[in-house]
Amino acid sequence: MTVQRKKIRFIINPISGVGGKPIIEKAINDNIDRDKFEHEIVYTKAANHATELSREAAEMNYDVVVAVGGDGSVNEVAKGIIGTRTSLGIIPAGSGNGLAHHLKISANPAKAVKVINEMNSILIDTVRINNETFVSIAGVGFDALVAKKYAKEGKRGFWSYFKIVTREYMAYKPKKYTLTIDGQVLERKALLISFANSCQFGYHASISPDAELSDGLVDVCICNKVPLIEAPLIANLLYLKQIDKSKYVEIIKAKHVIVKRKRNRIINLDGEPVKAGKELTINVNPLSLNVIIP
Repeated sequence: MTVQRKKIRFIINPISGVGGKPIIEKAINDNIDRDKFEHEIVYTKAANHATELSREAAEMNYDVVVAVGGDGSVNEVAKGIIGTRTSLGIIPAGSGNGLAHHLKISANPAKAVKVINEMNSILIDTVRINNETFVSIAGVGFDALVAKKYAKEGKRGFWSYFKIVTREYMAYKPKKYTLTIDGQVLERKALLISFANSCQFGYHASISPDAELSDGLVDVCICNKVPLIEAPLIANLLYLKQIDKSKYVEIIKAKHVIVKRKRNRIINLDGEPVKAGKELTINVNPLSLNVIIP
Protein backbone atom coordinates (compact mmCIF):
# COMPACT_ATOMS: atom_id res chain seq x y z
CA MET A 1 0.00 0.00 0.00
CA THR A 2 1.36 3.41 -0.97
CA VAL A 3 1.52 5.91 1.90
CA GLN A 4 0.59 9.43 0.85
CA ARG A 5 3.52 11.76 1.37
CA LYS A 6 3.15 14.97 3.35
CA LYS A 7 3.53 18.25 1.50
CA ILE A 8 6.26 20.57 2.72
CA ARG A 9 7.36 24.00 1.51
CA PHE A 10 10.76 25.47 2.40
CA ILE A 11 10.78 29.26 2.30
CA ILE A 12 14.28 30.71 2.03
CA ASN A 13 15.11 34.34 2.72
CA PRO A 14 18.13 34.90 0.43
CA ILE A 15 19.39 37.96 2.33
CA SER A 16 19.06 36.84 5.96
CA GLY A 17 22.06 36.11 8.12
CA VAL A 18 25.57 35.81 6.77
CA GLY A 19 25.11 33.79 3.58
CA GLY A 20 25.39 30.10 2.68
CA LYS A 21 21.93 29.62 1.12
CA PRO A 22 23.12 27.28 -1.71
CA ILE A 23 24.63 25.05 0.98
CA ILE A 24 21.31 25.01 2.81
CA GLU A 25 19.39 24.13 -0.36
CA LYS A 26 21.77 21.20 -0.89
CA ALA A 27 21.31 20.12 2.75
CA ILE A 28 17.53 20.11 2.26
CA ASN A 29 17.68 18.05 -0.93
CA ASP A 30 20.24 15.61 0.51
CA ASN A 31 18.56 15.03 3.88
CA ILE A 32 14.78 15.37 3.47
CA ASP A 33 12.99 12.02 3.85
CA ARG A 34 11.50 11.58 0.38
CA ASP A 35 9.43 8.62 1.54
CA LYS A 36 7.61 10.95 3.94
CA PHE A 37 7.63 14.27 2.09
CA GLU A 38 6.87 15.81 -1.25
CA HIS A 39 8.94 18.99 -0.92
CA GLU A 40 9.53 22.25 -2.72
CA ILE A 41 11.92 25.15 -2.18
CA VAL A 42 10.89 28.75 -2.82
CA TYR A 43 12.74 32.04 -2.31
CA THR A 44 11.30 35.29 -0.99
CA LYS A 45 11.51 38.34 -3.22
CA ALA A 46 10.48 41.18 -0.87
CA ALA A 47 9.40 42.03 2.66
CA ASN A 48 6.27 40.11 3.74
CA HIS A 49 6.54 37.75 0.75
CA ALA A 50 7.22 34.88 3.19
CA THR A 51 3.85 35.49 4.85
CA GLU A 52 2.08 35.32 1.49
CA LEU A 53 3.91 32.09 0.62
CA SER A 54 3.15 30.44 3.96
CA ARG A 55 -0.50 31.53 3.95
CA GLU A 56 -0.85 30.14 0.44
CA ALA A 57 0.67 26.84 1.56
CA ALA A 58 -1.75 26.58 4.51
CA GLU A 59 -4.70 27.25 2.20
CA MET A 60 -3.42 24.48 -0.09
CA ASN A 61 -3.30 22.08 2.90
CA TYR A 62 0.47 21.80 3.11
CA ASP A 63 1.47 19.89 6.24
CA VAL A 64 4.63 21.87 6.97
CA VAL A 65 6.11 25.24 6.04
CA VAL A 66 9.76 25.72 6.92
CA ALA A 67 11.31 29.12 7.58
CA VAL A 68 14.92 29.20 6.40
CA GLY A 69 16.37 32.37 7.89
CA GLY A 70 16.58 34.32 11.13
CA ASP A 71 13.96 35.41 13.64
CA GLY A 72 12.51 37.97 11.23
CA SER A 73 12.00 35.25 8.62
CA VAL A 74 10.47 32.92 11.21
CA ASN A 75 8.10 35.73 12.18
CA GLU A 76 6.98 36.31 8.59
CA VAL A 77 6.42 32.61 7.89
CA ALA A 78 4.61 32.01 11.19
CA LYS A 79 2.15 34.85 10.56
CA GLY A 80 0.78 33.00 7.55
CA ILE A 81 -0.01 29.76 9.42
CA ILE A 82 -1.06 30.84 12.94
CA GLY A 83 -4.32 29.12 13.84
CA THR A 84 -4.03 26.52 11.06
CA ARG A 85 -3.15 22.81 11.06
CA THR A 86 0.07 23.56 9.13
CA SER A 87 3.23 23.14 11.22
CA LEU A 88 6.20 25.51 11.30
CA GLY A 89 9.65 24.08 10.76
CA ILE A 90 12.83 26.10 11.28
CA ILE A 91 16.25 25.91 9.64
CA PRO A 92 18.26 28.62 11.45
CA ALA A 93 20.05 30.75 8.88
CA GLY A 94 19.99 34.21 10.41
CA SER A 95 22.44 35.98 12.64
CA GLY A 96 20.77 35.83 16.07
CA ASN A 97 18.40 32.82 15.72
CA GLY A 98 16.81 33.41 19.13
CA LEU A 99 13.76 31.16 18.74
CA ALA A 100 15.81 28.32 17.28
CA HIS A 101 18.22 28.53 20.23
CA HIS A 102 15.29 28.43 22.68
CA LEU A 103 13.88 25.35 20.93
CA LYS A 104 17.36 23.74 20.73
CA ILE A 105 17.23 23.44 16.94
CA SER A 106 20.70 22.93 15.51
CA ALA A 107 22.30 25.61 13.33
CA ASN A 108 23.68 22.75 11.23
CA PRO A 109 21.30 22.64 8.23
CA ALA A 110 21.49 18.86 7.79
CA LYS A 111 20.64 18.28 11.45
CA ALA A 112 17.80 20.80 11.29
CA VAL A 113 16.31 18.98 8.28
CA LYS A 114 16.52 15.66 10.15
CA VAL A 115 14.53 17.23 13.00
CA ILE A 116 11.82 18.10 10.48
CA ASN A 117 11.85 14.50 9.20
CA GLU A 118 10.83 13.31 12.67
CA MET A 119 7.71 15.57 12.67
CA ASN A 120 7.68 15.98 16.45
CA SER A 121 5.51 19.08 16.97
CA ILE A 122 4.16 21.09 19.88
CA LEU A 123 1.69 23.94 20.16
CA ILE A 124 3.15 27.28 21.28
CA ASP A 125 1.76 30.71 22.08
CA THR A 126 2.09 33.71 19.80
CA VAL A 127 1.68 37.32 20.95
CA ARG A 128 -0.10 40.33 19.45
CA ILE A 129 1.32 43.82 19.91
CA ASN A 130 -1.24 46.25 18.44
CA ASN A 131 -1.73 45.03 14.85
CA GLU A 132 1.51 43.04 14.73
CA THR A 133 2.38 39.51 15.81
CA PHE A 134 5.57 38.16 17.30
CA VAL A 135 6.68 34.64 18.14
CA SER A 136 9.83 35.14 20.19
CA ILE A 137 10.67 38.66 21.44
CA ALA A 138 9.38 42.20 21.04
CA GLY A 139 10.59 45.31 22.80
CA VAL A 140 10.77 49.05 23.21
CA GLY A 141 13.61 51.37 24.07
CA PHE A 142 17.28 50.62 23.52
CA ASP A 143 16.85 47.22 21.87
CA ALA A 144 14.42 48.77 19.35
CA LEU A 145 17.05 51.42 18.54
CA VAL A 146 19.64 48.69 18.04
CA ALA A 147 17.25 46.76 15.77
CA LYS A 148 16.75 49.91 13.70
CA LYS A 149 20.50 50.56 13.38
CA TYR A 150 21.26 46.89 12.70
CA ALA A 151 18.70 46.76 9.87
CA LYS A 152 20.70 49.49 8.11
CA GLU A 153 24.06 47.83 8.74
CA GLY A 154 25.70 46.49 5.60
CA LYS A 155 27.33 43.53 7.33
CA ARG A 156 25.36 41.09 9.49
CA GLY A 157 26.56 38.95 12.38
CA PHE A 158 27.43 39.19 16.06
CA TRP A 159 30.27 41.70 15.74
CA SER A 160 28.15 44.15 13.76
CA TYR A 161 25.47 43.87 16.43
CA PHE A 162 28.04 44.28 19.24
CA LYS A 163 29.54 47.34 17.56
CA ILE A 164 26.13 49.07 17.44
CA VAL A 165 25.37 48.26 21.08
CA THR A 166 28.69 49.63 22.34
CA ARG A 167 28.52 52.70 20.10
CA GLU A 168 24.98 53.71 21.10
CA TYR A 169 24.86 52.72 24.77
CA MET A 170 26.58 55.67 26.47
CA ALA A 171 24.49 58.36 24.76
CA TYR A 172 21.14 56.60 25.12
CA LYS A 173 18.83 58.14 27.74
CA PRO A 174 16.28 55.85 29.45
CA LYS A 175 12.65 56.64 28.63
CA LYS A 176 9.58 56.90 30.86
CA TYR A 177 6.82 54.31 30.47
CA THR A 178 3.45 53.71 32.07
CA LEU A 179 2.64 50.01 32.12
CA THR A 180 -0.67 48.39 32.97
CA ILE A 181 0.12 44.74 33.62
CA ASP A 182 -2.98 42.60 34.14
CA GLY A 183 -4.68 45.64 35.66
CA GLN A 184 -1.77 46.81 37.84
CA VAL A 185 -0.36 50.24 36.89
CA LEU A 186 3.40 50.78 37.10
CA GLU A 187 5.52 53.83 36.29
CA ARG A 188 9.02 52.98 35.13
CA LYS A 189 12.04 54.71 33.62
CA ALA A 190 13.86 52.05 31.63
CA LEU A 191 16.69 51.43 29.22
CA LEU A 192 14.46 48.89 27.51
CA ILE A 193 11.38 46.77 28.06
CA SER A 194 11.27 43.38 26.39
CA PHE A 195 8.16 41.24 25.96
CA ALA A 196 9.50 37.71 25.95
CA ASN A 197 7.58 34.74 24.67
CA SER A 198 10.82 32.77 24.38
CA CYS A 199 13.87 33.30 26.58
CA GLN A 200 16.22 34.35 23.80
CA PHE A 201 17.33 37.72 22.44
CA GLY A 202 19.54 35.86 19.98
CA TYR A 203 23.27 35.03 19.97
CA HIS A 204 22.49 32.81 23.01
CA ALA A 205 21.73 35.85 25.19
CA SER A 206 18.82 35.05 27.51
CA ILE A 207 16.71 38.07 28.52
CA SER A 208 14.14 36.01 30.46
CA PRO A 209 15.53 32.63 31.53
CA ASP A 210 12.18 31.27 32.80
CA ALA A 211 10.11 32.27 29.75
CA GLU A 212 8.00 29.43 28.39
CA LEU A 213 6.47 29.25 24.94
CA SER A 214 3.33 27.40 26.00
CA ASP A 215 2.32 28.93 29.35
CA GLY A 216 -0.20 31.48 28.05
CA LEU A 217 1.96 34.31 29.41
CA VAL A 218 4.44 36.87 28.15
CA ASP A 219 7.39 37.90 30.34
CA VAL A 220 7.64 41.68 30.72
CA CYS A 221 11.35 42.37 31.25
CA ILE A 222 12.05 45.89 32.50
CA CYS A 223 15.76 46.73 32.31
CA ASN A 224 17.40 49.76 33.89
CA LYS A 225 20.56 51.32 32.50
CA VAL A 226 23.64 49.72 33.99
CA PRO A 227 26.75 51.74 34.94
CA LEU A 228 29.44 51.06 32.37
CA ILE A 229 31.75 49.55 34.97
CA GLU A 230 29.15 46.82 35.64
CA ALA A 231 28.33 46.11 31.97
CA PRO A 232 30.66 43.07 31.68
CA LEU A 233 28.92 41.44 34.65
CA ILE A 234 25.50 42.01 33.09
CA ALA A 235 26.74 40.56 29.79
CA ASN A 236 27.90 37.45 31.65
CA LEU A 237 24.51 37.09 33.32
CA LEU A 238 22.79 37.29 29.92
CA TYR A 239 24.88 34.43 28.57
CA LEU A 240 24.73 32.39 31.78
CA LYS A 241 20.89 32.66 31.75
CA GLN A 242 20.91 34.45 35.12
CA ILE A 243 19.91 38.00 34.15
CA ASP A 244 16.81 37.68 36.33
CA LYS A 245 19.13 37.76 39.36
CA SER A 246 20.34 41.28 38.52
CA LYS A 247 19.08 44.24 40.58
CA TYR A 248 18.77 46.15 37.30
CA VAL A 249 16.15 43.78 35.85
CA GLU A 250 12.51 43.29 36.85
CA ILE A 251 10.51 40.48 35.21
CA ILE A 252 6.71 40.17 35.49
CA LYS A 253 4.65 37.44 33.82
CA ALA A 254 1.40 38.66 32.25
CA LYS A 255 -1.52 37.88 29.95
CA HIS A 256 -2.40 41.45 29.01
CA VAL A 257 -0.15 44.52 28.96
CA ILE A 258 -0.66 48.15 27.96
CA VAL A 259 2.39 50.37 27.51
CA LYS A 260 2.13 54.15 27.18
CA ARG A 261 5.04 56.34 26.12
CA LYS A 262 5.45 59.98 25.15
CA ARG A 263 6.23 59.55 21.47
CA ASN A 264 5.64 57.28 18.50
CA ARG A 265 8.77 55.18 18.25
CA ILE A 266 10.17 52.06 16.64
CA ILE A 267 9.57 48.72 18.35
CA ASN A 268 11.74 45.62 18.03
CA LEU A 269 9.59 42.82 16.59
CA ASP A 270 11.47 39.51 16.46
CA GLY A 271 14.62 41.42 15.63
CA GLU A 272 13.07 43.70 13.02
CA PRO A 273 12.34 47.43 13.52
CA VAL A 274 8.64 48.32 13.12
CA LYS A 275 6.97 51.72 13.52
CA ALA A 276 4.39 51.90 16.33
CA GLY A 277 2.33 54.46 18.20
CA LYS A 278 2.47 55.94 21.70
CA GLU A 279 0.26 53.21 23.15
CA LEU A 280 0.98 49.50 22.78
CA THR A 281 -1.42 46.70 23.71
CA ILE A 282 0.09 43.25 24.16
CA ASN A 283 -2.06 40.11 24.31
CA VAL A 284 -1.10 36.43 24.33
CA ASN A 285 -2.70 34.14 21.74
CA PRO A 286 -2.39 30.79 23.58
CA LEU A 287 -1.34 27.61 21.78
CA SER A 288 -1.90 29.10 18.35
CA LEU A 289 1.07 27.76 16.36
CA ASN A 290 2.32 24.22 15.66
CA VAL A 291 6.13 24.09 15.72
CA ILE A 292 8.41 21.14 14.93
CA ILE A 293 11.09 20.62 17.57
CA PRO A 294 13.84 18.06 18.34
